[in-house]
Amino acid sequence: MNPDPAVSYPHLLAPLDLGFTTLRNRVLMGSMHTGLEDKASDYDKLAAFFAERARGGVGLIVTGGIAPNLQGWLKPLSGTMSMPWHVGRHRKVTRAVHAEGGKICMQILHAGRYAYQPFSVAPSKIKSPITPFTPRALSSRGVERSIDAFVRSAKLARDAGYDGVEVMGSEGYLINQFLTERTNTRTDRWGGSAENRMRFPIEIVRRTREAVGKDFIIIYRLSMLDLVDNAQPWGDIVTLGKAIEAAGATIINTGIGWHEARIPTIVTSVPRGAFSWVTRRMKGEVGIPLVTTNRINMPDVAERILADGDADMVSMARPLLADPEWVNKAKAGRPAAINTCIACNQACLDHVFENRRASCLVNPRACHETELTITPAAAMKRVAVVGAGPAGLAAATTLAERGHSVTLFDRASEIGGQFNMAKRIPGKEEFSETLRYFGHRLDETGVECRLGTDATTDALADGGFDTVILATGVLPRPLDLPGADHPKVLSYLDVLHGNAAVGPRVAIIGAGGIGFDVAEFLSEAAPSPSTDIARWTKEWGVDMTMATPGGLMPAQPEKSERQIWLLQRTAGRPGARLNKTSGWVHRATLKNKKVTMVGGVGYDRIDDDGLHVTIDGKAQVLAVDNVIVCAGQEPNRQLHEALVARGVDVRLVGGADAAAELDAKRAIDKATRLAAAL
Repeated sequence: MNPDPAVSYPHLLAPLDLGFTTLRNRVLMGSMHTGLEDKASDYDKLAAFFAERARGGVGLIVTGGIAPNLQGWLKPLSGTMSMPWHVGRHRKVTRAVHAEGGKICMQILHAGRYAYQPFSVAPSKIKSPITPFTPRALSSRGVERSIDAFVRSAKLARDAGYDGVEVMGSEGYLINQFLTERTNTRTDRWGGSAENRMRFPIEIVRRTREAVGKDFIIIYRLSMLDLVDNAQPWGDIVTLGKAIEAAGATIINTGIGWHEARIPTIVTSVPRGAFSWVTRRMKGEVGIPLVTTNRINMPDVAERILADGDADMVSMARPLLADPEWVNKAKAGRPAAINTCIACNQACLDHVFENRRASCLVNPRACHETELTITPAAAMKRVAVVGAGPAGLAAATTLAERGHSVTLFDRASEIGGQFNMAKRIPGKEEFSETLRYFGHRLDETGVECRLGTDATTDALADGGFDTVILATGVLPRPLDLPGADHPKVLSYLDVLHGNAAVGPRVAIIGAGGIGFDVAEFLSEAAPSPSTDIARWTKEWGVDMTMATPGGLMPAQPEKSERQIWLLQRTAGRPGARLNKTSGWVHRATLKNKKVTMVGGVGYDRIDDDGLHVTIDGKAQVLAVDNVIVCAGQEPNRQLHEALVARGVDVRLVGGADAAAELDAKRAIDKATRLAAAL
């Protein structure tokens, strides 16, 4: 595809002169833990991961957080840079990045009370609400040793060939814990007044600059919006920013929210560029470059932020998991070719919290670059792929990229499958970007698309195909209940795909991911607040005037026009099995919409009066206009048995293979791996 000459990003692609070195553009790959930082044996994989992003044009890369000492570990045996023998493994990373013309900084992160290990320390003995361990309060000598650990780690990073370090001073980690009365109740020179509480980060930066010299990048991650109570007032944040600059920082990066904050900052329902206004408030207060961050995933968003003067650089982490060639594609004027991050968190942050290697739902090669390779096929095959949902699209385009002749069938007139429903959910508008990307990929790789076509057994068996891949998705599981055929009963397909009329009082049977999606769809009229920063901040209680410390104000959620019950048969809290880093957001959203969520429900029957249920042993009737069934799915394998009987080489991927929830992560991963090996 030829680049569009009208597409250009002059601010995004402009070099940034730091005095002693120049960055080739304004893109900073933000720090993100991958799960490859902790073992020396994984550093070849980590080097390949970063090298691919450097080759893709990133201006400056920042690694995942590396602890400066044992007490700073996020978890037992976390990646650490505290001894000379740690340097060797890191040299693999820096050499790989420099070989591709890139620059890279190592993030120094001390977890403080956020540590998932028993040696945790903090300014004061105050337990975090999101970790099981109570930290030990640092003594005055312990504070000094902690500063020394940061400095030693920075010196070792320089020895390892890093171009600089990022000092992690936000998100509620140790440095942030020193800064607020919320977590610092000390009465010595490291606590009490704002000046005393700021001393810890200022001394870290000052002593680090003295130790590493002038020609070494020091990024300081400054918490500009804490989003918790008893936090820093804006005036203190500005004072600290100026002091950090005076202490020797090269760049200030923006930190948004503590991890314990109950306001989402990075999930897909957060508007694009939702927090660049925070960084803009710091412009003019300091003279060094400022980086803004969070939910910047496409070049036009980044360009607008920079052109408007909100910041000097943009930080992106997950978008560069999704597409390592992001910058090069922007430079070539090919934004349609970008595999856009949809901010789902399912394979990146959720994996990290599950102690698994990170990856990416839309790019399963992320963090698996040395294992999942897409190479030309040894022999060309003719392959039919049936189903143009996420699994079918991934299989078809990967096969075609390798040189196979691929025909893609779908009875629908457009690609997308279940994603065409997902993109209609408030806060999931980003899912349309994946379909835009795959549409481009189909054209680019030369897949023959037969949309609006039923793939029959005869057509597939007699079509001269060497292999048939069934990506035919799922079918809703039928409801086994008296009255299941009542006119007021609808399936989620009727609502999200068929646009069925839904009354003002609704009961949803099934509180898995689909049930939550339907509840959000019915409780929020389009367009959703996810498309409007001002509406979204009001909905969640973010004070854009920064008049209150932490930037909090009472939330003002928009009222739902429907009365909704979200029910599940299993006892316990509905939504408990949703993804760790985003499930709480869905639960909070529905709570704000006054949706009644109930577990342990027995379903008795449906009739003109409504849905008859038993809750806590008591029979009752929910007088609803509609009952919407979201009670699971079954694989759609209608073609499978007949094709096998005809001797066809048949493979199953996606929902046709396993229908447990609508798992696009597994579907795309398995389809890509199958296509890479065929």
